[in-house]
Amino acid sequence: MLSGARSRLASALQGTSAAPYAVACRCLHASGSRPLADQSNKTEEPPRAFDPALLEFLVCPLSKKPLRYEASTNELINEELGIAYPIIDGIPNMIPQAARMTHQSKKQEEVEQR
Repeated sequence: MLSGARSRLASALQGTSAAPYAVACRCLHASGSRPLADQSNKTEEPPRAFDPALLEFLVCPLSKKPLRYEASTNELINEELGIAYPIIDGIPNMIPQAARMTHQSKKQEEVEQR
């Protein structure tokens, strides 16, 4: 979708005297995307749901192992590493820095067991 919008934007900018921002807004509007300024005026939409069928294709970027979808927390879980990747508006954020740890460290577990 972005490559189509980018090509429309490039062709619209050639040979025009219009401001680039105005041309970009028209191209994004035609592609179904909204510029950032328009998003503040939109009505509140319900969050998009994650499609569990994507689990067939998604793996943890660190371990390359399959992930489990946890609907109650809306996260993708890597049980082996103890990492939970958040899902925002139906889109998994697979950046390791955005993940949270789900398991306590072994030292903490040993201290709590004593």
